[in-house]
Amino acid sequence: MRVVMKFGGTSVGSAERLAGVAEIVRAQVKRGNQVIVVLSAMSGVTNTLLAALKESANGNIAKLLQTRDELLKKHLDVINALVRDETARQNLTTTTTDALDRFEDLCSSIYVLGEITPRATDAVGSLGERLLVPIATQAFNDAGLRAQWVAANELIMTDDNFVAASPFMDETRVQARAKLLPILENGSVAVTTGFIGATKKGILTTLGRGGSDYTATIIGAALDADEVQIWTDVNGVMTTDPRIVPEALTLSEISYGEAAELSYFGAKVIHPKTILPVAEKNTPIRILNSFEPTHPGTLIVRDPKSNGSTIRGITAIRNVALVTVEGRGMQGVPGIAARTFSAVAREKINVLMISQSSSEQNICLLVELASAPRAVQVLQAEFRGEMAAQNIEHVWVQDQIAIIAVVGSAMKKTPGVAARVFGALANDNINIIAIAQGSSEYNLSLVVNESEADNAVRAIHRSIVKK
Repeated sequence: MRVVMKFGGTSVGSAERLAGVAEIVRAQVKRGNQVIVVLSAMSGVTNTLLAALKESANGNIAKLLQTRDELLKKHLDVINALVRDETARQNLTTTTTDALDRFEDLCSSIYVLGEITPRATDAVGSLGERLLVPIATQAFNDAGLRAQWVAANELIMTDDNFVAASPFMDETRVQARAKLLPILENGSVAVTTGFIGATKKGILTTLGRGGSDYTATIIGAALDADEVQIWTDVNGVMTTDPRIVPEALTLSEISYGEAAELSYFGAKVIHPKTILPVAEKNTPIRILNSFEPTHPGTLIVRDPKSNGSTIRGITAIRNVALVTVEGRGMQGVPGIAARTFSAVAREKINVLMISQSSSEQNICLLVELASAPRAVQVLQAEFRGEMAAQNIEHVWVQDQIAIIAVVGSAMKKTPGVAARVFGALANDNINIIAIAQGSSEYNLSLVVNESEADNAVRAIHRSIVKK
């Protein structure tokens, strides 16, 4: 069996946690499995790096020097705690110091220029993974595991959309198999960096924040893995955020579609793109807890077993705004919706949800709060003529709202789900501002006041999710 195991930031946040990861990997090796380990940066490191980059652009060179010293100490502490071989320890100390010196040089250049490019963001943001993987690999070897590391920029070929690159799967398959299969066939554990790729010219890119999950499934698809495991700090995918609903349950199995919906609408367990590479191959993804490795977690598959509940999960997205294009003169006029969506698309504004009345007198778009003023501006410009003729009366924004997404593939076959959701909210006197549901019926999305979001999640969970 070939298994890809990805470990996130908190799972590798200290020497103690890395030692625990080594034991989890050892258990897979003892079962006779071929293992590929994908590692994120240590917890907090990527945020620290990017904050130092931003401070450098703003002229705060002192923050850069402080960050360099803090990160050097953090990684040297791990080297000294886990690496027993003296020569290896000295080599890792040197390479870690050199890498942070280069980070300081790059940020010093940004300090002079006063401008951050996407390419520079990727170079700095990916440093945490590049620092940790050689250290972790030596720690695995010193713990009795045979391990060898390869940087993911030698494995994953991407486009040049820096900060959010997309992989070229055919080229990635060739590169990943050429680099990783010999390591596995030699009986060693292959270790690589999450989050990172490279263009055809070899320029380093990243897959977007949280992209180490995506790395794991890209490599899993490329190597025809039997399973991809995402090791995090929770016991799998839960019916909702346990900080809002303490009685939230761990889901034993969910479908690819349900997992994709939950991640898109704010569930933090997996990166939204994680499902894409493996769904076509029907490769299972297992979400596990490195702090409680005996817990069975959640299995993500094409056809999950029923847990007896219509709803798999409830999530809430905050920091959104409702932008409305409204006017009695819109009714029956072709192309209004197309122009609305085209206008915001040209500005690269991400639309989270759409709602339109059958009377065609208004179109509602849910966008990120930071994008709302720009969305209003471009729509007013697009419909300047219609507004002058009063066919469109208003383009306006409503903030301090939240999207509540109710997700479950069984909703399609179960009558009355929407009625139960609306009834649960009505019983708690929660007003619904807008509604959207696709024909797939995987997702029922509601807009409520942000102040009522937590109560809305609790009310729906209490009414619909089976204990």
